[in-house]
Amino acid sequence: MPSRTINVDGATWSVAPSGLITQYDRDEFALMFSRYVDGKKEVRVVRYSSVATRSREMSFAQLSDEQLKELLIQSQPSFTSPEAQYKA
Repeated sequence: MPSRTINVDGATWSVAPSGLITQYDRDEFALMFSRYVDGKKEVRVVRYSSVATRSREMSFAQLSDEQLKELLIQSQPSFTSPEAQYKA
């Protein structure tokens, strides 16, 4: 899967589609944000609905950096998400 990098408040995050497919596979997509803090990996997950396309890769490519920042703000910690296997 493709990945992108964004900077939010001086922190660099790597962003990529999660790869987990749910029963809503054409309506809802999940993104995983990850970064390293003091040698420890931090992962956050968010789901969003695409308006323009139903392709996971195309939808991800069409998101602007500003939209990705907004999704990061709405994201949840990895231990609350099946995409991250509920790991902290």
